[in-house]
Amino acid sequence: MEIPRHWRLKQQRYALVGEVCPHCENKIFPPRDVCPHCGNDARTTFTFSGHGKIFSFTTVSDAPAGFEHNAPYTVALVQLDEGPVVTAQLTDLDGQDVKIGMPVEMVTRKIRDDGNQRGIIVYGYKFRPVLAGPR
Repeated sequence: MEIPRHWRLKQQRYALVGEVCPHCENKIFPPRDVCPHCGNDARTTFTFSGHGKIFSFTTVSDAPAGFEHNAPYTVALVQLDEGPVVTAQLTDLDGQDVKIGMPVEMVTRKIRDDGNQRGIIVYGYKFRPVLAGPR
């Protein structure tokens, strides 16, 4: 069951594809098909820019099963430029201090693997500090 689930979620995980409500223009991520703002159908796909700012963050020292090799790592609530807040691991910090309001951008990175039990490697979105230059 795990392989089909990852296949189904690949567009959402690789490109931050959500939905936009055609009634109230609310941007939705992850996709829900019903707008949490107005309650109407919201099945129009919307691709987010992948840019945002850190809203909150924490460091995970005691990682859950399957993520032990990543510990310690930083997880953040990222408010996307379009509005929704997503939870994601931060990457490419290179000793940089994480701060509330820090601009970040989405990148696709390896999330985890199953230790070669079935050969599954899961990729998805993480966020890194915005590299120098205008967005």
